[in-house]
Parts: sequence; structure tokens; C-alpha cells
Amino acid sequence: MSRFPADPARYNSFLRDLFGVMAYTELSAFERLSSDARYAPTLHDRAALGRIAVIEFQHYELVSSRLEAMGLDTEEAMLPFQPSVDHFHKRTRPADWHESLIKAYVIDTVSADAYRAMSRYLDAGTRALVEQVQAGDEAAAVLRERLRAALADDPKLASRLALWARRLLGEVLNEAQRMSFEHAFADRLIGADEDGPRELVRALLRELAANHARRMTQLGLAG
Repeated sequence: MSRFPADPARYNSFLRDLFGVMAYTELSAFERLSSDARYAPTLHDRAALGRIAVIEFQHYELVSSRLEAMGLDTEEAMLPFQPSVDHFHKRTRPADWHESLIKAYVIDTVSADAYRAMSRYLDAGTRALVEQVQAGDEAAAVLRERLRAALADDPKLASRLALWARRLLGEVLNEAQRMSFEHAFADRLIGADEDGPRELVRALLRELAANHARRMTQLGLAG
């Protein structure tokens, strides 16, 4: 059951920022995947990453449409999050094609987990949008299939990619925690006058790390 604040102004402010960061991360993912596709070793790989990029842009359009329906400008909603997201991607620039695959997979799956966990506290309409954006597992499934094929072709990749995945998870969780506190997401979501905003964030980070570890194990990597 959702527990969004009764204060409409505070909740709408939270939604503006939630949709702003969602829109920019989806737009950024589209740009990143489109660029990475150029370095794919085969045309099959290039087409696979290009298909995922299209999915990400469709997600951006969904969120942008919701912002416009709220009477908000999408660019203005995204701008506060652009520096943080861009800096994150500069810090985690992949060294090669295989690191690009792992980065895309980690970000896609951890982000989906985070939004789904957050949707427990949202109103029904917002929860439906989050579920629509995160619906299905097509992008993750494609990335997982390409990673398994790469690991089967070259088992020596496993140790390097496992280390890279661990670093990525740490960067993702640190960025999520920093952004949550900087923009007071948890406080606005469950109320600053209630107990537990910080514990909510810590519990979410533990949940994301545990889910990531299971996925890495399934890939044959140490998460």
C-alpha cells in the first residue's frame, strides 16, 4: 500500500524530481548505448545494443509525456540531475566492449530494482508509470545473453568483469545514496517528520546489493 505524503505540494515536488532523474537517466542511457553500439565486435551485437537504445528512448518519452501532463517542462526537470549523472558516466567509462556490456547490465538491473522498490510508496498512477517503464526484461535479457556468450567464448574474462561489476555496483550505490540525501527523496516520500528516511535508504541499498549479487552468481561472476 502506498504511503505518499498527504501534502500535495510536497508530493508533486517529489514527483517532479523523480520523473526528472528518470527522464535524464533514460535519455543518457539511449545516448550511451547508441555510442557503444559502434564498437560492437559483430553486426549482431551492434543490432542488439541498438535495439536496447531504442527501448531506453521510448522510456524517456513515456516519462517526458507524464511531466508535460503535469504542466512541467522536461528539460527543466532534468537539468538538476544532469551534472551528477554525467559525472557518474565519466567516472565509469568502460575500457572495452565487454565492460560496456557489464555496465549497461548493472545499471539497467539495479535501476529497475530501485524504481520498483520505491514504487511501493507511490500513488497508483505513478506506480503504474514506473511499472510500465520497468516492464518486462527485454533489455536485461539481451545483455545477459550477450555476456554469457562472451564468457563462454573467453572464460578468462570472468575475473576482470567480476571486478568491474563490483566497482560499478559501488559507484551506483554511492551515487544513489548521495542523490537521495542531496535531494531529500526519502524525506519527501515518507515524510521528514517520520522515523526512518535514512533507514529506508539504507534498507534499499542492502536490497539492491543482494539482488545484484544473485544476478552476478547466475552469470558465473563473483558479485
